[in-house]
Amino acid sequence: MGLGRRALLLGTGGLLAGAATGCSGAARTEAAVATRSPVPLPTTTPWRPDRDDVDPAVKLRAVQVVEAIGAWPAGQGGAAAARRRVAALGAAPALVDAAGALLPAADEAALQVVDAQYGGILADSASVLVVCRQWTQEHPTGTTGTTVDVRLSRARPRWEVTALHPARPGAAVPALPAAARQVLKEPRITLPPAAEADIRSGHIHESVLRALLRLAGTYRMYVSVIRSGHPLDVFGTDRPSDHPRGRAFDVWQIDGHAVVDPATSRRLVEAFMRDAAAAGSYNVGGPVQLSGGAAGQFFSDATHHDHVHAGFTA
Repeated sequence: MGLGRRALLLGTGGLLAGAATGCSGAARTEAAVATRSPVPLPTTTPWRPDRDDVDPAVKLRAVQVVEAIGAWPAGQGGAAAARRRVAALGAAPALVDAAGALLPAADEAALQVVDAQYGGILADSASVLVVCRQWTQEHPTGTTGTTVDVRLSRARPRWEVTALHPARPGAAVPALPAAARQVLKEPRITLPPAAEADIRSGHIHESVLRALLRLAGTYRMYVSVIRSGHPLDVFGTDRPSDHPRGRAFDVWQIDGHAVVDPATSRRLVEAFMRDAAAAGSYNVGGPVQLSGGAAGQFFSDATHHDHVHAGFTA
């Protein structure tokens, strides 16, 4: 998506006149600011679930709330306006109170949901991890954004959003290990904002970084979640997830093909899963139940219908 450029037009005559009358640098700066135009934010598209998803309706509801909070036209910033947008969806306005990084202080914002994957899905409850990029006048290049763990309960006529847990990756550290720097600059690994911030925080285990680099030698991959923005426990259990400990990553797209898309080659997904195991993952999940490997090394369930998970012990 193209972004407009800031334009600063100062006439030659004006500059000469300023010099002749001893115009101060401060005065010229004020004139420049007065002529600066806002950067047009990109046109985004509403995210839509794949019709062959396990339950498209639960993802759509989660994304609708995130889009309502995280995008607004000029003059509609702030929590009060966000509450009105959420209420218009029939969702609880109080959800805005937990919006965190999804609701920056800005007059205008555009938001693009990159992907929505399951953090867990059961008969009556679900976690949907909504991965997004965001643009504001302060950050017109789309370098910001977050991943929101959206919790839902089954209700009629639609799933009800009950809580929002935006990613909290932590501050960037001044010095990163070599593997982290390599992952950040590797063009075959695409990282959304929260996952990139996870790596810059220095909290990602070396085994995860090395596995990503090894897989990048064969595949182009789009990572959805690494550490932050994921449930603390494996959804529906009291078992700690490897993600918050910086020992796992999820991939939603391989070589440009979405894992959830039934048109994506199963052979491609299977090969990626086996290669993730070969790269050191003790726990590889995806839409295909694989044979072989160590006991329990491969698994498949409804939660992993839309992505490949790779977990590491060390």
